[in-house]
Amino acid sequence: MSFTPRAVVLLSGGLDSTTVLALAAAEGRHTHALSFGYGQRHAVELECARRQAARLGARAHEVVDLGHVGRLVAAATSLIKASPLAVPKDATPGLGAIPNTYVPARNTLFLAYALAWAEALDASEIWLGVNALDYSGYPDCRPEFIAAFQQLATLATRAGVEGRPITLRTPLLHLSKAQIVRAGHELAVDYADTISCYDPTGSLACGHCDSCTLRRQGFLQAELPDPTRYA
Repeated sequence: MSFTPRAVVLLSGGLDSTTVLALAAAEGRHTHALSFGYGQRHAVELECARRQAARLGARAHEVVDLGHVGRLVAAATSLIKASPLAVPKDATPGLGAIPNTYVPARNTLFLAYALAWAEALDASEIWLGVNALDYSGYPDCRPEFIAAFQQLATLATRAGVEGRPITLRTPLLHLSKAQIVRAGHELAVDYADTISCYDPTGSLACGHCDSCTLRRQGFLQAELPDPTRYA
């Protein structure tokens, strides 16, 4: 009897993570989607995540309430609804200092939860949509971070020390946004039911934050219609 690998997939409801879920499913994984509510301005993305998990055949979809973390970091990041900081608009992504849309230790926390669930599920992989090309310069999206967490995952789990390490899969790490869009398009991803905006009005994207800029450029460079609904 053949064994189908299980995978935990971090799913925000945005373009990148939805593409990753589609890629994992296309590779024949039994996917288990994991999302987080942390007081983000763009919590509407969690509804997209719920629908995409069902659409793309996830065996389970868990949404973890990390609202307390949002309260702890609100003073340091504009992505939290309660933050006094404004989301930067009309800037050039990736240039200059790390923007205030960076959420302290967010991917470290998300991966820690994913690692715990993966080991409990006897899943061999964790898939996530970090990208080191078309992004805003966040330290927890860089290859060095992924390599370090991979080492931690091997050292800190029973599966790892017994020779069955849980592997981090980052298929978008070195892709441009246009390449990501094309990959999802080939898998018939419904990008109209994703939202990447940092500061949406309801379900409408602002069109001016870093994430909206990168998303718009991705569709333009991929020569595909952009289904995003802008305010």
